[in-house]
Amino acid sequence: MKKILLIASIFALTLSTAQCFAAENAPSDLPTKTAEKQCQKPCHKFQRPPVKPNKIDFDKRLKLTDEQKAKAKEIHQKGFEEIKPIMEKLDLKREEISAVKRSNLSPEVQAEKIVKLRKECREIKHQAREIQMKNMKEFEAILTDKQKNELKKIKEEGRKKFEKAHKKSLLKMPPMPPQFGHEPKPEEK
Repeated sequence: MKKILLIASIFALTLSTAQCFAAENAPSDLPTKTAEKQCQKPCHKFQRPPVKPNKIDFDKRLKLTDEQKAKAKEIHQKGFEEIKPIMEKLDLKREEISAVKRSNLSPEVQAEKIVKLRKECREIKHQAREIQMKNMKEFEAILTDKQKNELKKIKEEGRKKFEKAHKKSLLKMPPMPPQFGHEPKPEEK
């Protein structure tokens, strides 16, 4: 029994010494475990997403002219400026929900407030979606008929890719309403 305890304590001491040595000699520019955990939390500040490689393919597939690219960039920038305050408002509502969950209110009062705040979140998301749809229509207005057909193909490919990735959760969801640009499939009618 003493031998096992002695071996276990030596093992623990060796392990902790190795970890301390590794931590001391680790490059300082690498994130620590606490920093990694902080980075994994969702960021509540609305920022412009980085340009993705798919955007380059998107531009090539549509064969946008330089004039169309400039106009599309202008539409995108205007849409970003319109939607930014709405997304900030949504973040504030989400923070309110978190605060209510952490509060010492009774479960019934908490539930009532959370239901109200979630309803407000849905309304804010609806506003954001309307802006997105308006911007999409503005973008489509600068395209030729051939480009519009290619855009339709790109959307369909994206929809199929999304459905494949989210197959289980989509089974539980009702179909999108027509005001969001969704045309029901023949089997949905």
